[in-house]
Amino acid sequence: MTLKSKISVLIADDHAIYLDGLETLLSKDEEIEIIGTASEGARLIQLTKQLVPDVVLTDIKMPGVDGIDAIREISALRIPTACIALSTFDTDSLIVEALEAGAMGYITKNAQRGEIIEAIKTVNVNQPYYCRTTSLKLARQIAKSNFNPFKTEGSPSFNDTEKEIIRLICQENTSEEISKHIHMAKRTVQGNRANLRKSRC
Repeated sequence: MTLKSKISVLIADDHAIYLDGLETLLSKDEEIEIIGTASEGARLIQLTKQLVPDVVLTDIKMPGVDGIDAIREISALRIPTACIALSTFDTDSLIVEALEAGAMGYITKNAQRGEIIEAIKTVNVNQPYYCRTTSLKLARQIAKSNFNPFKTEGSPSFNDTEKEIIRLICQENTSEEISKHIHMAKRTVQGNRANLRKSRC
């Protein structure tokens, strides 16, 4: 049995020029393989069912079935596909809506190629990824919202320490940085992060 050498990615965007450019850029990475593209949500859902990609990168705003609804339907399939929401907009409420639909990550269209690749590789190992421009306000909304990358069925609430750790994770702090910020031993922070990851539904 051979290990998969590349991350299979499916891209959706209703702007052909952007879609072509993104496909070209990502295809240059040796660890990524673009296995399909779609220009609207219904087609994206269909291709996802057929191809079962490792990662779906989809625009939020598309005609017909939009990206958020597509992510919601893909998440309901219970297949090993991680979704990343891609958008021109960085409105906090819209981002949280995408994450609540089941997206493992969010990035804006003006993100650098390196960040998009980083997002793909991060969600592929079942870790959440938020655009580097994610605001403190958004981080707080994520911690308070129905969405959380470490959410457990039947456990919609988090204690103050967990919320603070989640907020700091959203700001891309390391365990060492988090431990200094909340005055907690690094090993304890790492334990909390591990427990939160294990509790993800």
